[in-house]
This record gives sequence, C-alpha cells and structure tokens, in this order.
Amino acid sequence: MKDVVAIGGGHGLSTILSGIRDIDDIRISAIVTVADDGGSTGRLRKRYTIPAMGDVRNVILSLSDSEPLLHELMNYRFEGEDNMDIAGHSLGNLILTALTNMAGSFDEAIRITSAMLQVKGNIIPSTLQNVTLFAMMDDDTIVKGEASIPSFIHHIDRVFYQQDVEANVEAIEAIHGADLIIYGIGSLYTSILPNTIIPGINRALHETNAKRIYVANCMTQSNETYNYDLKDHIDALRKHDTPVDMAIIHSDIIPEDILERYHKQNSIEVIDHGNCGIEVLQRPLLKFDQNLVRHDPKMVKMAIEELL
Repeated sequence: MKDVVAIGGGHGLSTILSGIRDIDDIRISAIVTVADDGGSTGRLRKRYTIPAMGDVRNVILSLSDSEPLLHELMNYRFEGEDNMDIAGHSLGNLILTALTNMAGSFDEAIRITSAMLQVKGNIIPSTLQNVTLFAMMDDDTIVKGEASIPSFIHHIDRVFYQQDVEANVEAIEAIHGADLIIYGIGSLYTSILPNTIIPGINRALHETNAKRIYVANCMTQSNETYNYDLKDHIDALRKHDTPVDMAIIHSDIIPEDILERYHKQNSIEVIDHGNCGIEVLQRPLLKFDQNLVRHDPKMVKMAIEELL
C-alpha cells in the first residue's frame, strides 16, 4: 500500500484526485488550502470566522462515491445578488458551515461530510486557522486577499502570511508518512504555495523521504503566471523554499485555434525548455472540449501510476 499526498486547491487538485482515486493499493491524503476569500466562501468566512471551505468542498466531491444527485446538491448555487441572504452561496458551503457550528470544529465538519458522502481518502485543511494570504508584487505593492491577488497586472514576487500560521498536525503526519507527494494542478501562487509556505508543512516537506512531484499547468494564468515557462514555475516553488524533485508536463499538441483563443486572454502554453535542473516527465495529459484545454483525470492517473 502506497501513501500519496496531493497538495493544492480548487479544480486543479480535484482533477488529480478524481484520476488517482482509482489507482489500486494507494491511500490518498489531500492537503487543501483554506486561504480563499472570494465569493460564497469569502462571505461565509467573514460572517462566521471560519476557514475557507470552497476548495475543501470541491475535493470532497472529487473523492466521493455517493450518488450523483448528492454531488449536484453539494454544488447547487442559489441564484440572485451575492449580497442578499443565501444568494450566490453553494449548498455544500452552507452545509460545511452548519456542521462546523454544530460539531464545534472545521476538521470535524469535514470528517462528518466525508462519511456522509463516502469519501475515498483523507481530506486535510492545511491549517485550521482563519488565514489571509498576501502577495508582494515586483513593484513592492502589497496585495491583501487570495481573491484579489490574480487581479493585479504586476508580476508576483512572493506570497506570504502576516500572521503566525500553525500547520494542521494531520497534514504534517501525512507528509512524513508519504511515499509520493504531488503539488498541483492549479494556481501556483494562490492554490499550491498557500499550503507549502506554512512553516510546519514546509519543514515536513524538507524532512520527508517521499518523492516530491510538481504537475504543471498546461496554460499560464493571466496576471498570476503571465508568460511563465516550466522553469519559471519551478523557480517560484524554490523561491518559496518548496522542495521539488520532478515535474510532469503534457506532451500533447494543443490545436492552434485553441492556443489563439487563450492568447487573446493573455494566456500561453506552459513549455519545458529543458533547463529546469530536475527530471521532467512528458506524457499525454490533456483533453480538448469546446475550445478549452483541460487535464484529463485518466491520463493524469496513468502518469502517476508510472511513478508508483
């Protein structure tokens, strides 16, 4: 039995988990960022002073064996103006908030929800604190809040917390016991690094005997990783003292019409120019649908299986 730890947040981490969950003889632990402060999550955080639950909800559903209707219910979002009552909230976020209040803690709410939805794996918020992410831009501007950081056009120099952040003990234990650690897929500065810069998690990542793998995005993100190649992503991890032993990147040929569509949105393909200084595994990983390029969970699963 192999222990695999995946670190990140949002839809990217969910894509990895929905693929690797079907690998035989592995135990999955997902360490999830709780720094999101936008949308429904941000409103609930402010009102109830609890960690962000939106990324956790996505990860729960990616590992759930429950009925499809329950998935739809957890993702159901109430219509209306975001500043009115429950409008703009997803039902899953409201359920996690209610369970946190009922059970007395966020981690217990996650355990209860995981049991209800028959989750295959252990979902671990990186911290149980209500944290705020900051970014220092290359012009020394400081931006407050995970949701605000990608909206600035200046290059991100680093992300950080102004408060002392304690790592979730379960996250440290999972990293120490891991055979393989995966960073990604997802926003480099606002999904992956918010986890790895937490001191306790960072120490564990340096102490672990596991191989630490970065699964690269296929396209850059406007503003956040504008014009980055693979080395730039790896360098950003290193700048934040996040150890990485290997990278996995797509070998697929992305159609020109799709590349052009992304280019109009200031997004380009992430390319490996062979200068990363670590081993890079190139494999078919992508699928194309409605002029969008996405990682295919089944192809990601095959690439990770090679490493196990």
